[in-house]
Amino acid sequence: MSFARSATALKAIARQAPAVRSYSALARRAATASVSRSAPQFVVNDSEVVYERSDWPLPKLQEYLKDETLAMIGYGSQGHGQGLNARDQGINIIVGVREGGQSWKEAIEDGWVPGKTLFPIEEAIDRGTIIMNLLSDAAQSQTWDQLKPLITKGKTLYFAHGFSVVFAKDTGVVCPEDVDVILVAPKGSGRTVRTLFKEGRGINASIAVHQDVTGKAKEKARALAVAVGSGYAYETTFEKEVYSDLYGERGVLMGGIQGMFKAQYEAFNETVEEATQSLFPLIGAYGMDYMFAACSSDHRPPWCPRLGPKFEAANRPVFEALYASVKDGSETRRSLEFNGRKTYREDFQKELDEIDAQEIWRAGKTVRALRPDVKA
Repeated sequence: MSFARSATALKAIARQAPAVRSYSALARRAATASVSRSAPQFVVNDSEVVYERSDWPLPKLQEYLKDETLAMIGYGSQGHGQGLNARDQGINIIVGVREGGQSWKEAIEDGWVPGKTLFPIEEAIDRGTIIMNLLSDAAQSQTWDQLKPLITKGKTLYFAHGFSVVFAKDTGVVCPEDVDVILVAPKGSGRTVRTLFKEGRGINASIAVHQDVTGKAKEKARALAVAVGSGYAYETTFEKEVYSDLYGERGVLMGGIQGMFKAQYEAFNETVEEATQSLFPLIGAYGMDYMFAACSSDHRPPWCPRLGPKFEAANRPVFEALYASVKDGSETRRSLEFNGRKTYREDFQKELDEIDAQEIWRAGKTVRALRPDVKA
């Protein structure tokens, strides 16, 4: 069955991230699953530059980074995904975390070796030439006074989120003036970063330059985006990355989904379960026009032109207020206050328990248990 598709949607479906060729069996399997492309760069709507992985074939990537030591500070979700992807491509990377802590133990389980590729934070920074600050936003703020003196002239400072730099007045993270400061922000969780790399695809990432002391900062960002497993890299700025990320997370990605699903709870099986299992994956893979074309005749437009504006009108004030709170730093201050509490884990768990106790999600557990793809 064929569907009428927009040119944009057709291009999106046809496009797949180019392969990574690696010495490791894992990366070779990943490469086999993907499609090679030759065009390294293209422009979206005459305004957005996008780089492809094919611009950095593995031999070139390894040669470019051969004299560098990536020191990844922190081993949370992003650290796990980015670190393993770089290691699988033969990049010289070490991990720096608190010795004996939970992250230290998890790093050892993932094959990082104490004294060889796993070190206390201070030693890792001393050994590294590219310092990848992957601590949480709150932890970056809390530890910056201790870490900043260790980031000496000639090193490169790498962030996966521009939060601490953009809101420096609140976080205290003022970068040294004699180092390159770059951003590589994967557009997904660390688990997704890892999974898509193993599948041979690669996640999209945003790249940006805050300081270019050497004149090579952008080139480093492009190379490192590939090193940590990105398929496409979109040029942006630290500010735009932060605003879009915080706005998106607090809007549709988390707040919107929770609120709208709860509002439609009475139709849970038809609406919520179908959305999570069918609609969202298809929209992500093929676009909204595909969904409209694939609908049965009684679900197709003109209901979209009729109802779409109503949803837009109802949601616009909420999103405008949300964006304003992100841009003026209100969300930043709330986040730093909450994440900086000594009782953070307990407070966060309390919020999770409140959501888990809602009838809609308890019903969801029952529904999911009936699906054949869910193991008991």
